[in-house]
Amino acid sequence: MAEARIFVDQNEFMCSVCLDLLKDPVAIHCGHSYCKGCITDHWDHEEEKKVYSCPQCRETFRPRPALAKNTILAEMVEKLKKTRPAADCYAGAGDVQCDVCIGRKYKAIKSCLVCLDSYCRTHFERHEEFHSRKPHKVIDATERLQDMICHKHEKHLEMYCIADQQYICVICKEYEHKNHKTASAAAERTEKQKRAEEMQMKLQQRALQRQKDLQRLRDAVETRKRSAQTAVEDTEKIFTELIRSIERRCSELTQMIRDQQKTAVSEAEGLMERLEQEIDSLRRRDAELEQLSHTQDDIHFLQRFQSFSAPPESTDFQNSPLGSQFSFVGLRESVRQLKVNLEDFCKEEVKKITGRDTFTNMVPKTRNDFLQYFHTFTLDPNTVNKYLCLSENKRVITDIDTVQSYPDHPDRFDEWQQVLCRESVRGHCYWEIEWSGKVLISVSYKSISRKGGGNDCGFGHNDQSWALICSPDRYSFRHNKTDTDLPERTISSKVGVYVDPSAGTLSFYSISDTMSLIHTVQNTFSQPLYPGFGVYGSVKLC
Repeated sequence: MAEARIFVDQNEFMCSVCLDLLKDPVAIHCGHSYCKGCITDHWDHEEEKKVYSCPQCRETFRPRPALAKNTILAEMVEKLKKTRPAADCYAGAGDVQCDVCIGRKYKAIKSCLVCLDSYCRTHFERHEEFHSRKPHKVIDATERLQDMICHKHEKHLEMYCIADQQYICVICKEYEHKNHKTASAAAERTEKQKRAEEMQMKLQQRALQRQKDLQRLRDAVETRKRSAQTAVEDTEKIFTELIRSIERRCSELTQMIRDQQKTAVSEAEGLMERLEQEIDSLRRRDAELEQLSHTQDDIHFLQRFQSFSAPPESTDFQNSPLGSQFSFVGLRESVRQLKVNLEDFCKEEVKKITGRDTFTNMVPKTRNDFLQYFHTFTLDPNTVNKYLCLSENKRVITDIDTVQSYPDHPDRFDEWQQVLCRESVRGHCYWEIEWSGKVLISVSYKSISRKGGGNDCGFGHNDQSWALICSPDRYSFRHNKTDTDLPERTISSKVGVYVDPSAGTLSFYSISDTMSLIHTVQNTFSQPLYPGFGVYGSVKLC
């Protein structure tokens, strides 16, 4: 005969004072049970009144009742403890709560897809025993239990419709999705799991690669920092030595000036002393002659005059030390010129240094960035061809049929319809041009030939110049007699030119509502560059 089992709720064995399972349970006269320690502590607080009450029903007792252990209740609590979940199974934040527990909820371990409830360990065991003949489908406890049920048919979503890409129940499959291709949710999960694993592997590989890229970048940054710091320290050291060297040269030059001054002054003082002595001698001789000229004794006159016939010794003043010594005016000019030469040399050398790969030459990105380097240029009337007319303060040049009365000048282009600007390109430089007709927008060395119609004079026909050819239907580029056809694009009547001589960069941009690159070239520029134009229409410097 099977053993009869009675199921009780563990909440019936909770102490109403400490809200936990009874410890050393005792029953008082009103029939309520407590932990011996809890009721003893409660009555200790009522000792002064000599009236002792039940914490639940408030029935009072006099005198204080004696407490005896309830052995039967104690045994039941001990048995319950063996089947009771551990204290850490109380549902906490983020846990799924048991739907059957009364009062403080325990953590659910399973959810039933038929009953639509979640159960703690104790209540799950009861659920399984009750449905042992026809087990229900259960899963690990989840808060998303309602999401796993078909809201229309209240059945478990155990199928997947591949056509509609949604989970369905068995009733949905028979009606709404009758002719659709379906698969079990488990099979679809298996398929999707493979794809998820492949995606995960790719993500992990990509993350690993990016981690390596990040580490390389960090290493590069640290290397650049150390390199830059070393360069700064070395630069400061070298310039400090250079300054000290200049100070030494200055000290030596100053000492030389002092020595020259001392020598010249010393020689001049000796000469002044000799001149003073000579002046005194001449004055005495003059006084003696004056006195002799008044004597009445002819014999005495003739005898004395004989001693005056030899001229007194004269001091040589032609080789004055102040005239022959070092010229301080010339020295000052030489030092001033040395300063200019040294500054120019340092400036050019620093340009060469910053133009190398040691530094990254940042090309501007937007028109506002380019405008930071905007330079104003004017057209040089000494270079303009006589079939071109200058106007608007030498900022507009136009092709005309009438010969202009420009004076002859060695810098003038006498055959090619071209003109150069007065100013050269300095450092990062940007300018803009509005054009019409057909024009060549060029940069050129000043040494380009001007006389005759040969290629050595035409912009782009030699190694002295670079030219963007602008016509109404296309752009092209020319250098050293080589033409480069450029990709078709919308032609703009405004062109921007950007030059960085130190980096060897020359770029042309189309300017409209946006700014787009037409063409860029990389070259080593060995001479200063001058903007120039070949005009068979008109050009205006913006």
